[in-house]
Amino acid sequence: VQLQASGGGLVQAGGSLRLSCAASVRSFNDYIIGWFRQAPGKEREFVASVGTIYSTYYTNSVRGRFTISRENAKNTVYLQMSSLKPEDTAVYYCAAGRTVVFGDPNSYNFWGQGTQVTVSS
Repeated sequence: VQLQASGGGLVQAGGSLRLSCAASVRSFNDYIIGWFRQAPGKEREFVASVGTIYSTYYTNSVRGRFTISRENAKNTVYLQMSSLKPEDTAVYYCAAGRTVVFGDPNSYNFWGQGTQVTVSS
């Protein structure tokens, strides 16, 4: 499984970005896809995930501002980020696994290369 994250950039606080995670895999709909982020000097943290039956999970700090969705026909997962805050600044990674603990990065088997999101105040 290969994952390609894209869509990051520089945005002002209060703005929006949409990240995409495109997967090269035959059975994409069998995989749970998660987004994680890592800020400088901090550990990688869970952001959101979408399951095989479209169930979604969010960390508290982004709930209500971020929306994760998947489009199986395009082997792609999206992370729509709105009302961005400077504390959302990080490298965002997408990850995939068939059987995961949603918030545990160690349970995801495959990772994309990351895309930088910078939110200016």
